[in-house]
Amino acid sequence: MSARRLDASALRRWAHTAVAALISHTDEINELNVFPVADADTGTNMLFTMRAAWAAADNCGAGDDIPAVAAALADGALRGARGNSGVILSQILRAVAEVTAAAAEELDGVLSDIDGALLAAALRHAVTLAVASMGEAVPGTIVSVLHDAAAAAEDTVSEQRDVDAVVAASADAAAAALERTPTQLDVLADAGVVDAGGRGLLVLLDALTATLTGHVAARTVYRPAPRDGGAAAPSLQPSPRFEVMYLLSGCEAQHVESLRARLDDLGDSVAIAASGFGAAEDGGAGHYSVHVHADDAGAAVEAGLSVGTLSRIQITSLAGGGDRLPAGSWSRERAVLAVVDGDGADRLFAGEGAEVLRPSPDVPVSAQQLLHALINTGAAQVMVLPNGYVAAEEIVAGCAVASDWGIDMVPVPTGSMVQGLAALAVHDPERRLVDDGYTMARAAAAARFGSVRVAAAEALTWAGTCKPGDGLGIAGDEVVVVGDDIVSAAAGLIDLLLAAGGELVTVLTGDGIGPEVGAALTDHVHSSHPGTEMVTFHTGHRVDALLIGVE
Repeated sequence: MSARRLDASALRRWAHTAVAALISHTDEINELNVFPVADADTGTNMLFTMRAAWAAADNCGAGDDIPAVAAALADGALRGARGNSGVILSQILRAVAEVTAAAAEELDGVLSDIDGALLAAALRHAVTLAVASMGEAVPGTIVSVLHDAAAAAEDTVSEQRDVDAVVAASADAAAAALERTPTQLDVLADAGVVDAGGRGLLVLLDALTATLTGHVAARTVYRPAPRDGGAAAPSLQPSPRFEVMYLLSGCEAQHVESLRARLDDLGDSVAIAASGFGAAEDGGAGHYSVHVHADDAGAAVEAGLSVGTLSRIQITSLAGGGDRLPAGSWSRERAVLAVVDGDGADRLFAGEGAEVLRPSPDVPVSAQQLLHALINTGAAQVMVLPNGYVAAEEIVAGCAVASDWGIDMVPVPTGSMVQGLAALAVHDPERRLVDDGYTMARAAAAARFGSVRVAAAEALTWAGTCKPGDGLGIAGDEVVVVGDDIVSAAAGLIDLLLAAGGELVTVLTGDGIGPEVGAALTDHVHSSHPGTEMVTFHTGHRVDALLIGVE
């Protein structure tokens, strides 16, 4: 297969491929993780960081602007960085962003693709940024592997500038450097492993080769070496109790090193990575991702507060227990994803524990959007409530792609948000996946539903002729009630839905519909259907004035 150009589109494809590759290798990388702390999360941290980068680049709307896409990757990685390895990964992406931005400026803003020379320059700059973020380079770590990859790229460029050749050479050099890491760091040799971060970097470089050439390199699958006679694992130094991470803004450049010194006093594995897009480089206030392992998490947070403003504070126990991520790609077992319209619907479904996907105005939800939302739940199993906003073919495509990413997606057949609420009410993550899906589907099917709209023109319907301004009660795809206004049409639709029985009427009011409509329908239900309960929520959805469900 012929090589492709490394343009903006290829950068996005690489980010997607890299996330998929990290999902496949997360467990392998986690098992190799013994330095700086044997907490088995390097693969997970790199995955979460790259996932944040990919999402930012895919949503940045930069088109074919290479520096803008690279900047989005770097910004997403910095904001979503997890662990030491995630901070270093954010600096690698920052290097690509800065080198491409400089190249575009020299070309009057037009950079059509990244050639081998630019990529080599980016890898070399990445080494500098990674060392700066860590304070010093420790031999036998991801920085050593990155150094050799950059050197090989530079050597290759001296002979040819083809980017695919440069990437292949850098990846092969990284693989060789990875093999040498146990000879450079005693803790790796004692554990019989290569460096976990270096293995993750090799996954990223191989993903770039696959993006450009379609060729997937065959690499060694690394596992901790078996111990003869059941010998005990190597004795490691006691690790600090907590991993502390936060985003730091408004920090003057001259205060960064004082913060690093304070964090060094509190613990180890200190990393402070600049965004590269703030004012810090000219001496002003900048934005940083801060990481430290410390026994006193509060003091680590206070150190940051003394020099700037903190956000996205994450404190994770390094001693194990319920607040640690499980080995693997996902942070929880199961989630519910509801596709909803309207601010009120967002709050309503989120309040019931669902993750929410909002469709764009007049644009159907695509399988790609669905995949984004599935990944962002952080769950291995996701119950999806389409609620009438996702076409069947997109759901099928979403299921297929989700499976490729290791996600069990269970679409629950909800044709309206009222059916979605009924399904969500019986969701139980403690049940088996198939049982949970079946129970939710039964609850949705038991909720008969319809909608009310305002007629825009004179027309002949199954329920008679309507004129502009009339209320139209709709069940299925047909108008079954024509009323003088939306209240009379809704009352008639409720009567029809309750004809087959029911104990609860749910009315969701749309954008521009006042509380008086719900009050009038409540009076109608109480007077015409004694013993039937009615609830009303203002969801603010578009198109339909009302959504009505009966259970």
